[in-house]
Amino acid sequence: MEAFSNKAEEVIQRSVDVKEGEKCEDVHSYLEIDRCISFVTQNDFKRVALQFPDNLLWTAAQVVAFLSKSTSAKYFILGDTSYGSCCVDEVAANHAEVDCIIHFGRSCLSRTSRLPVLYVFGKQPVDVEDLVEAFKGFFPELSQPVLILYDVIYAHIKDELKERLSSLSDQVIVSMINISVSHPARGHKVTGDEINNAIDENHLKVPTEKTVSETEKPRTCEISGRYFTLPEDQSIDNCSCFYIGGESLTLKNLMMTLNKCPFYSYNPETKNSRRESLNVNRMLMKRYYLIERAKDADIVGILVGTLGVSKYLDILNHLKNVIKRAGKKHYTFAVGKLNVAKLANFMEVQVYVLVACQENTLIDSTEFYQPVVTPFEMEIACNQAREWTGEYVTDFSQLLPGAAKHIPMPDTLERETDVSLITGSLRSIRPWDDVGLEDNNRAVVKREEALALVEHKTAGESLSQRSWQGLQPDLGQTPVSDVIEGTRGIAASYTHEEGTPV
Repeated sequence: MEAFSNKAEEVIQRSVDVKEGEKCEDVHSYLEIDRCISFVTQNDFKRVALQFPDNLLWTAAQVVAFLSKSTSAKYFILGDTSYGSCCVDEVAANHAEVDCIIHFGRSCLSRTSRLPVLYVFGKQPVDVEDLVEAFKGFFPELSQPVLILYDVIYAHIKDELKERLSSLSDQVIVSMINISVSHPARGHKVTGDEINNAIDENHLKVPTEKTVSETEKPRTCEISGRYFTLPEDQSIDNCSCFYIGGESLTLKNLMMTLNKCPFYSYNPETKNSRRESLNVNRMLMKRYYLIERAKDADIVGILVGTLGVSKYLDILNHLKNVIKRAGKKHYTFAVGKLNVAKLANFMEVQVYVLVACQENTLIDSTEFYQPVVTPFEMEIACNQAREWTGEYVTDFSQLLPGAAKHIPMPDTLERETDVSLITGSLRSIRPWDDVGLEDNNRAVVKREEALALVEHKTAGESLSQRSWQGLQPDLGQTPVSDVIEGTRGIAASYTHEEGTPV
């Protein structure tokens, strides 16, 4: 009870002894402080944002102390992000009017559009000898190309991997990661020596857009921010994939994207290796079920799941156009991090489409009242020209006009009626008439002669028919009372309670 009897000022100003030494030295090496210093000084940045995930936030003070000793820049710490910590939070950084961002920890490697970014993943230890032995156990004889993929926290061993594994066979392809991203509109020259060396060693030319050219020889490919060069006579579908890292969203995203390739993995933390047994076909069928739910829906909610990924506004406009042309209504929601309670507030919405980075776009919406689909799945549901082939796209930028996976909607959509695989009832797949597109207040649309008329209500009309409409404001009915001063201090000892025994 003695601790609770202290005054508020004594509690707040109480000092806590923290032993430094090895921890500071480890942080300096683990978070590559020297590379951060070079990034700031060589580009003469004056205001720098440091973005930390929750598990690395405890290092923020030490990192600022290290950087401040060697640079004259002013630093701002970005902690809790509005969405996933793997994405660069350009919105919060722009509030501080910074010149660049240094992103620490795991990253989805999504392209940014406003600020130069330096990625510092952290150097997780790896037993390379044990890793090579595990690789040899899976591939004693290399009869086909093997693509080496890895979690970003193991990117620091890429050069050693290239030397050790490439010596076994010329069939081994080690992917490279772009660790520095420059935005030319800022006029800064970002000198990312490591990425330049990686590009030179592998004869890669990082494309300005995420495209895969089928005619270039050798072909430079990009999957989830990882670049590699395929042999002239090989296709990505003929490769086996060896992944370095544990179970994560990164592995799930890669397996869904490369669903025709067998996957093997090695976990450096546990030193366990295995053939990945994730039933990709079962997952694809589950996603196809969600596509059928999207086809049945008349009202779609577009969820903004990122504010930093490049071209997220373009995909929002693209989705609105596709949904509108398919005869569905849409509403846009920016609710931050998703949970069941938030989305349950919008009862009229029948399906949601989430615009997020590649690693956060695939979410399990089993607990949600309505399904959450990806932009690719929504396109299949609305675009008659796009068919379900088993190929899966998690990068929404690939769906935009000019990208490799873009399929334009037909100028004139055919009117057709099919049977829903979910409800077993007839449904009409055709665009709204011009009158229905212009007048969204209360449009009655005749789908087909054999179908009943469908009445589309506005959100205000639906809200007025609810039995409970939220907290009642009772405007003008609450009496006005005088403002009084509240208590000061902390709960253990308020200032007006001084001398009162606890």
